[in-house]
Amino acid sequence: PFFKPPANPVVSRSPTPTIVKFAREVIRELAGHTPLEKRAMELLKNGKDKRCLKLCKRRLGTHKRAKAKREQCAMFLRAAARKAK
Repeated sequence: PFFKPPANPVVSRSPTPTIVKFAREVIRELAGHTPLEKRAMELLKNGKDKRCLKLCKRRLGTHKRAKAKREQCAMFLRAAARKAK
């Protein structure tokens, strides 16, 4: 018989509550970006996507987290470009 392990609790997590999301946005606005995010955004501006991924992976530990952080930084850059227009 085939044994299927139970779902990973990280995968089956519920979505972030609205109040928590709002609080994180306010904190981000006040505190600014982390040094990792600043460096990652600088690398993305210069077209060094792979180097950015390597940096994030080294600092965050996993490939999945690194990809998410790189995408988040790219999103910050897109938002800033949209705001500048």
